[in-house]
Amino acid sequence: MSTSNYNKFPEICIHRNEGQAWQGYERIARELAEAASRSDKKKRILTVECYPSVRETEIAAGLSAHLRPSVVLFAKDAVIDSGLFEEKVGKYLTDDRVFGYMYPHRLEDFYDAGKIERLRRSIEEAADGVVVIIGFGASLVAEPDLLVYADLARWEIQQRYRSKEFGNWMTDNREEDILKKYKRGFFFEWRMADRLKRGLFERIDYYLDTHIQDAPNMITGAALLEGLDQVARRPFRLVPYFDPGVWGGTWMEKVCDLPQSDKNYAWSFDGVPEENSLYLTYGGVRIETPAVNAIFYRPKELLGEYVYARFGAEFPIRFDFLDTMEGGNLSLQVHPMSEYIREHFGMSYTQDESYYFLDAVPDAIVYLGVKDGVDPEEMFEQLERAEKGEISFPSERFVQTYPVKKHDHVLIPSGTVHCSTTGSMVLEISATPYIFTFKLWDWDRVGLDGKPRPVHLRHGKANVQWDRSEEWVRKNLLNRVEKIAEGDGWVEERTGLHEFEFIETRRHWFDSPVQHDTQGKVNMLNLIEGREAIVESPAGAFEPFVVHYAETFIIPASVGPYTIRPYGESEGRRIATIKAFIK
Repeated sequence: MSTSNYNKFPEICIHRNEGQAWQGYERIARELAEAASRSDKKKRILTVECYPSVRETEIAAGLSAHLRPSVVLFAKDAVIDSGLFEEKVGKYLTDDRVFGYMYPHRLEDFYDAGKIERLRRSIEEAADGVVVIIGFGASLVAEPDLLVYADLARWEIQQRYRSKEFGNWMTDNREEDILKKYKRGFFFEWRMADRLKRGLFERIDYYLDTHIQDAPNMITGAALLEGLDQVARRPFRLVPYFDPGVWGGTWMEKVCDLPQSDKNYAWSFDGVPEENSLYLTYGGVRIETPAVNAIFYRPKELLGEYVYARFGAEFPIRFDFLDTMEGGNLSLQVHPMSEYIREHFGMSYTQDESYYFLDAVPDAIVYLGVKDGVDPEEMFEQLERAEKGEISFPSERFVQTYPVKKHDHVLIPSGTVHCSTTGSMVLEISATPYIFTFKLWDWDRVGLDGKPRPVHLRHGKANVQWDRSEEWVRKNLLNRVEKIAEGDGWVEERTGLHEFEFIETRRHWFDSPVQHDTQGKVNMLNLIEGREAIVESPAGAFEPFVVHYAETFIIPASVGPYTIRPYGESEGRRIATIKAFIK
């Protein structure tokens, strides 16, 4: 393949709000001071509500140097005592290293009424001028005259966990295992933070992007909402990120033009709004915002009424990359059945998935389903011995393997034992509850941190579907390609997913324009063959949108009809997309 044209930094230009953005604490503080001065109150309350892991002390110092507030207060000073805090959350976190139970309550549960009253007295006793309240929960302390929301995407939070700059909210655990910190964020903090954020959207006066240390960017709340509204009505891409792993390969480094690393890139998220960001540009200012904000603010326009009614304000489809080219095997694993994930983890749907092979070496294989006649007790007795380090698990004695090649599509409904092996590049198309992988065997490896990667045999044993044996897998899960339609220069094929799964996928091969229609449901696509394609609106409802090889892109439900055709270097050539949507 020629030089990479994969865009690692996709931006969305927001129209009509170019003059509502500020960079750096000095300009931000000057704007906030001017906004506060418009009030005829002698004492004005400036509240900076924060997502967990935002650098609150940086914001306090940056604003104080230029705003000169009469007092700066921190919301964390009103949090309940640590013993009661852990008592409330402990049963939801469990003793497991990876899995907890979804926390169903609100942030208010963790604030002490007496301590809040003391903060309010401090406000009353402060000198006239601007009073600043900062932190996760600051909006609970007092009614603000100006409300600023300081935000952060989950991927950046994970980097702060890894660097040990941050532990979890109100928890002294910076040195703790990254998996435990992530678990606490996923099952507890982020649930409360998202509920609070959704309730504040219409009230935000200013939005503060705090991703880059000491380099904040700010827009008005109205500009943020206008930007999210525009996102929900046009094709767009998320900001991808790439991460190394013990089984990592070399394909993404070349195709996606990544910096050389001594650790191979293992996976990438470029289609997970709960984790990825959006880059919104307002004039010359780029704002990074969690992509999930667009779903929170415009769920019906983005997801469609049917998908929203079924899943709520969650994006149920996930596209990501798994790279084992010149790398190692993924873990042998299984995902929970729907009833199990609901009962044990509080999730409303499970992690059904599929592997679409963007590339594969000639002898590539996939582990899929159990062999005929396997004794479940014997298989798990061997897995338990392997977990203890007594043996290496004889995988091919119990799990069937199948050859795979480029453009094969392997379907993996929950309960199916599976593993992608060395020498393949997978576009994983799946449902979004993405941490619910029960590893059964990890090939005698430790993680990049030198610790054994967690194995969950108890959960795995409860979910393996033993009837997913050789004949069933061949009939139901391997390359179930069916031609749906064809026209002048194009062919549409159904490639999956299995009847047990709620996602449908369609592949189009084409050298001329192909007509699509969201039919009121969000579409997620990837350009799986060809250098470039262009997405256009027959009615001119959005600007033409160019995508490149291996890029994932989203078409909101509100778009309706759209076309895709070869573009640039691909004009006159046969290219292909794969599209996923809810059945």
